[in-house]
Amino acid sequence: MATTNDLKNGMTLELDGVLWNVVEFQHVKPGKGGAFVRTKLKNVMTGQVVERTFNAGTKVDVAVVDKSEMQYLYQDGADYVFMDSQTYDQIHVPPTAVGEAKDYLLENMTATVVQHDGSVLYVELPASVELVITYTEPGVQGDRSTGGNKPATLETGATVQVPLFITQGEKIKVDTRDGRYLGRVN
Repeated sequence: MATTNDLKNGMTLELDGVLWNVVEFQHVKPGKGGAFVRTKLKNVMTGQVVERTFNAGTKVDVAVVDKSEMQYLYQDGADYVFMDSQTYDQIHVPPTAVGEAKDYLLENMTATVVQHDGSVLYVELPASVELVITYTEPGVQGDRSTGGNKPATLETGATVQVPLFITQGEKIKVDTRDGRYLGRVN
């Protein structure tokens, strides 16, 4: 148990039997009336984001989640196989828990696997990853860095928008949260 005064971004709460991640919170002390905490919560299972307001000092259940660094090994059927870096134990993670991370996941990549009561909730990748472009249309004479974007297919199969001057075979940095192109990698 904790109070709403102890909330932090990334904390996992259990409200009405559902797990929620704290995305954002703000303590508000209006001139008149009692203080309250305005939060933005993300449902761990569905990804739904809701806003919820609590009175200051309200008790909330903090869910015990186990975050461990694991190495992605390979895909076995529909499941993704991860190995714990400390114990070398392997676990099978269902595609629903991997979610959008699959678009940026390469073999031997390290990711954070979040578990609760023995079941995997989700997989967290680093904020950015470096991937090679396997296909993109060639640039045309006159293309400039400020001239616009074109689609490019990455080695994982995902498609991202890149500037016109980027060519096939180049390694680029991609933001794993929203799939944005961040720059070239030498």
